[in-house]
Amino acid sequence: MKTLNNLLRANIRNLKPYSSARDEFSGEAAVFLDANENPFNAPYNRYPDPYQRNLKEQIAKIKGVTTENIFLGNGSDEAIDIAFRAFCEPGIDNVVSISPTYGMYQVAADINNIGVKKVLLTADFEIDVSALLEAVDEQTKIIFLCSPNNPTGNCFKQENIARILLEFPGIVVLDEAYIDFAQDKSWLPALKEHPNLIILQTFSKAWGMAGIRLGMAFAHPEIIKVFSKIKYPYNVNILTQKTALELLSGHDKMQQWVKEILDERSQLIDQLQTKDFVQKIYPTDANFVLLKTPEPKKIYNFLVEKKIIIRDRSNVALCEGCLRITVGTPQENKELMNALNEL
Repeated sequence: MKTLNNLLRANIRNLKPYSSARDEFSGEAAVFLDANENPFNAPYNRYPDPYQRNLKEQIAKIKGVTTENIFLGNGSDEAIDIAFRAFCEPGIDNVVSISPTYGMYQVAADINNIGVKKVLLTADFEIDVSALLEAVDEQTKIIFLCSPNNPTGNCFKQENIARILLEFPGIVVLDEAYIDFAQDKSWLPALKEHPNLIILQTFSKAWGMAGIRLGMAFAHPEIIKVFSKIKYPYNVNILTQKTALELLSGHDKMQQWVKEILDERSQLIDQLQTKDFVQKIYPTDANFVLLKTPEPKKIYNFLVEKKIIIRDRSNVALCEGCLRITVGTPQENKELMNALNEL
């Protein structure tokens, strides 16, 4: 790969980050008079730890990485945006992405005025590695991959991801938001072998914490230093840090949730396959099911009338006629099937 200095934008390479009061002092003290905080209403009167040290220590134990490998942000979207700001010169550089995939990569690119070259997946939703690498040019700084992919639900072949990491000289962002539901293992253990790899994970899916907006990026410590230099000083608030620390103690509960979701997913697929309007159900490694039907909009609108909301993906590339259904609780899935029985 190219050196990190060669990949970084010049202004980011030379950036002197904002130094907060908590940068100059960290630790225990009896009296804090350094940050112009209101002395009343503890603990919410104090600025949060800008580096989320306690939280990172707990995450490192669970994920099998060091705290130096971890960046925490306001959802994974913050890490996606920072990747563009770190490596891509607006109006000059570009990124390569698969299609279909998570829509935020395109939105973040548009916000940052970065071109996106989209390469269609194959008919079975696998990466066309040769086409992907052929789309790369001298101004391509990042390749975005999502595995398990959204909205297709499948994990990509390990050998295809490995080839991209080895042959592309820039940054590879691998979004593993749904990895806890997959049989395939995370790429986290490969971080030491691939200094150009950034892995995104989230607390929004398996951990059931979508409401607190906490995303994770894992990478080589030098990349994490760059992300920390760019982020706003107190990007993860004290309520989010506190809640995440409390919920992280329930790792066994999270694993039980995943098991129940996977059991419900199997039952939901079996029930959907009995319906005449279901032409195909695609293999899934995520907590959702993608199905093909002749009248997706009719079914979507019918369910809306029943106050059941799924996702119409029929306008997405390669997903013509497709609906995406998140696996809910047993009662929610029962209500969905009862409604579909009326069609």
